[in-house]
Amino acid sequence: MATRQKLMRAIRVFEIGGPEVLKFQSDVAVPIPKDHQVLIKVYACGVNPVDTYIRSGTYGRKPHFPYTPGFDVAGVIEAVGDNVTAFKKGERVFTTGTISGGYAEYAVVADDNVYTLPEKLDFKQGAAIGIPYFTAYRALLNRARVKPGESVLVHGASGGKSVGEKGIDVIIEMLANVNLSNDLNLLSNGGRVIVVGSRGPIEINPRDTITKESSIIGVALYSSTKEEFQQCAAALQAGMEIGWLRPVIGSEYPLEKVAQAHENIIHSSGATGKMILLIS
Repeated sequence: MATRQKLMRAIRVFEIGGPEVLKFQSDVAVPIPKDHQVLIKVYACGVNPVDTYIRSGTYGRKPHFPYTPGFDVAGVIEAVGDNVTAFKKGERVFTTGTISGGYAEYAVVADDNVYTLPEKLDFKQGAAIGIPYFTAYRALLNRARVKPGESVLVHGASGGKSVGEKGIDVIIEMLANVNLSNDLNLLSNGGRVIVVGSRGPIEINPRDTITKESSIIGVALYSSTKEEFQQCAAALQAGMEIGWLRPVIGSEYPLEKVAQAHENIIHSSGATGKMILLIS
């Protein structure tokens, strides 16, 4: 007699569009982990701007429909596939990506995208780590190659700034389509603008890079090598144990309110803390 497949609640997307294309379903089949994969019972999932770019079709890589969004989940290992040796059922973990999607009660994840979540952090904090913290590490250490004593400005949609005569050594730019031209005038000699986010085109004067020999450098987390991911993970996990890595949680939404979360992450200003979906 055939065993009936277990079902779960999940968000499914069948077409490009606005937040309204995020469809809540309660009859999605629970995925089964394959070789070097684990199945995670998801307690929380981080909401990232990139989730909205993929949904709206403005991201460089197009999704295969239908799909479930979400990269950064935190939860408990439910099952492991063949050849998984680093994790076992019942362990608390967080991820930097999923195979089946994180806006769901269960998610399949490649075992090299899974990391132990210390007891010091709850599941909401675990779901806040993935893309934001790993991207920040890559931007500062791998791409900007920031050195002790250098000044760093994390730039979003903020207004006027006073940077002194020397200028800023490194600008981490979250909204390049608005700020990039002005950023070039804020840099010190040899300064770098590290572009983490942009929502459209912008016109700049390349001459602004000449006098100060400044650089504009893009960041793509998933261009990291396996060794770079491991190096970053080791640094961040040390931070969790020591206590300097403690994510601040902002807005929380149930899975059914994901469309509102997508609306707010793009259009709400002045938000503090990481936006989280509560799953289980």
